Order: sequence, then structure tokens, then C-alpha cells
Amino acid sequence: MSQSPPAPPRRFSLVAIVPVALFGLLALGFLYALFHGDPSHLPSALIGKPAPQFNLAAIPGVPVPGFSTADLGGGKVSIVNVWASWCIPCRDEQPLLGVLASRLKIPLYGINQKDAAADAAKFLQTLGNPFQKIGADTNGRASIDWGVYGVPETYVVDGAGKIAYKYIGPLTEEAIEKELRPAVERAK
Repeated sequence: MSQSPPAPPRRFSLVAIVPVALFGLLALGFLYALFHGDPSHLPSALIGKPAPQFNLAAIPGVPVPGFSTADLGGGKVSIVNVWASWCIPCRDEQPLLGVLASRLKIPLYGINQKDAAADAAKFLQTLGNPFQKIGADTNGRASIDWGVYGVPETYVVDGAGKIAYKYIGPLTEEAIEKELRPAVERAK
């Protein structure tokens, strides 16, 4: 009985190596993107576009009127803050909103996202109400239209009613001075 000659050693084919190499490069690119940069600086598709159309009723028990698209623009720069009583960072941010409104001397409006009216009223009674108008976004629809990722978020709206800047997360003194104030000045 004759034996067959031994099989030649298998070589890796270029066809097999290319997809593995491409996958490795793609994975490295995703890892770089994941850990590079500041996650609070997520781009907003609404920058430079008109604020969304909305008409939100006032919060029962809070002595300020509701808030709508008609309140924005008219030649005046304004700030819109999206908040909720159940949001812990919103509690930390709330005292700074009063400082912000008086320091920048522009209207400050609020959108109260998915909150019970009694809870929102108690929050404002306890921590203060810096808002000229507040809309109750009970179902979250207006927040979705604004592109809200999570509360708190703060927007600068220019005099033409276009969104000029978006800040994600709770405001700090540093954020007000280094980011919000310059955004307001650019929007003017």
C-alpha cells in the first residue's frame, strides 16, 4: 500500500487576512472615538435652526405663565433650561440659574420635563424660581423636539428664534463664564 505524500503546510491567504485587519482598524477607530473628547459636547442637529414649534401650559400652582415658541425671538436673545424635580443635577444647578438670569440680563425660560405639577411647584418653592415663563412638558414631546438627551440641558436662542448653542448637563460657574456667556454674546 502506498502512502500519499504529506499535504503542504497551509498558508494564510491574503483573502483571510484583509477582513481581519480591517476589523481591527475599525475597532481601534471606535475605541478612540469612545474615549476621546468630552461627552457633554454632543453635537446638536438643531444649532442654527428655528426653535421647534410648541405651546406648553403653565405648571398648576406656579405663579408664572406657560411657555411657547411665540416667546422666543422677537430680536431678543434668551435662554431655555430643561429641568425636572426628580433630577438631582437640576437641584444642584437651580441656584445658579437665578445668578445666570441676573448676570446676563436676558430672559430665562423653563421647560419642566415629565414632572408631576405638585413636585415641580414644591421644587421651585424650595429652591427658587428664576424663570420668567415655564412650560409643563408632561409627556416629553416638546423635549424630544428640542433634541433633549437628558435633563438638565440649557439652550441659547438668538433674536431670530434660532437655537444658537446647547449645553448638556448641570451648569457650573465655570460653564456659565467660559461657555454660556460667550454663546450669548455671539448670539447677540
